[in-house]
Amino acid sequence: MGESIDTNKEKIEEILTRSVAEILPTKNGLREALESGKRLRIYIGTDATGTSLHLGHATNYMILEKLRKLRHEVIFLVGDFTARIGDPTDKNESARKQLTREQVVENVKTWIAQIKPVIDVDNEENPVRVLYNNDWLSALTFEDVINLASNFTVQQMIERDMFQARIQSEKPLYLHEMFYPLMQGYDSVAMDVDVEMCGMDQKFNALAGRTLLKKLKNKEKFVFITTLLENPKTGEKMMSKSLGTGIFLDFDADQMYGALMSQPDENMKQLFTDCTRLELKEIEEILKTDNPRDAKMRLSFEIVKIYHGEKSAKSAEENFVLTFQKKGMPEDSVQVQISTATLLRDLLLQEKLVSSKTDFKRLVDKGAISILSEDNFIIQDQDFSCDRDMDIKIGKRRFLKVRKV
Repeated sequence: MGESIDTNKEKIEEILTRSVAEILPTKNGLREALESGKRLRIYIGTDATGTSLHLGHATNYMILEKLRKLRHEVIFLVGDFTARIGDPTDKNESARKQLTREQVVENVKTWIAQIKPVIDVDNEENPVRVLYNNDWLSALTFEDVINLASNFTVQQMIERDMFQARIQSEKPLYLHEMFYPLMQGYDSVAMDVDVEMCGMDQKFNALAGRTLLKKLKNKEKFVFITTLLENPKTGEKMMSKSLGTGIFLDFDADQMYGALMSQPDENMKQLFTDCTRLELKEIEEILKTDNPRDAKMRLSFEIVKIYHGEKSAKSAEENFVLTFQKKGMPEDSVQVQISTATLLRDLLLQEKLVSSKTDFKRLVDKGAISILSEDNFIIQDQDFSCDRDMDIKIGKRRFLKVRKV
């Protein structure tokens, strides 16, 4: 690289404070390293346990992009090997399902496209390096694994909360799960990194890497731990890639906007802080509003704008207002034409708006199908027939326009 490292203290201070839970061994130490002018090698790894990344991952990529703009070397590591072992983190009840090589390859296909809105992976002057830990972990011999394992004790491994929970509840604890911190730890050695960025749930694994790097290369590594997206009242994770919950980066604009609007009010402050590009002072002003709905709409708009652009964000906002506040119909609602009275059940099955007759029955029983064009009349008859123009809402976000011809 021709250009020197950017050591702007204000930029560095924001990186070290916003969305940061902890920096080990010390924040001051990392501050000094960033201000020294030395080019640091910084990485974040994500296991390929699902096809979609979520906003929790994006928080890390946004910080990584700020570090890339300071002209440090940044690495996006795909955990294609470690995904096949299964990270035991947060698996208190049972082992995480092991994935096949084919499943892992399928999962990573769309990842790069998903992170492009928050990190400039194609930058020519200082490109993001995309690496795969299968390249070195699959090459380890059994002797290598034994040598790595000799740096840790069984007591160190089983002190983890999730292992203790399983031991106390007499649930199985598999030996291969104890290898996971060794594998993630070895990533730091193989890439010879200066900084690892991770969520608090990965602290144990990241510290294993710090231990191995010190013992094998006599090199210090900083562990940069970002805040987890958690509900401040319940402590529950807002996002989970492997469980299929949360707000995912491959959601379309309307899906993403609607999912954000359904978040509890108490989650707004952290979502604003960790997932938008607004200044902290502006966020404080927005949250002072007497109407949480207005603040949440601004939050939803700002996040959707990052991933889909301002035009799509405005359209998603308009659709949301039309659909959920004015009880209207989205422009892209499914439309069918009928010439004679037709069972609603058959129309919904035909348009794949319900998955089965059982699904339809369940929705009717719950009062979840209504006619918006007739004062939200709730359909309670399993054999309801459509014989006129109707705007129908199915569940929370499915809509059907019926037009009589």
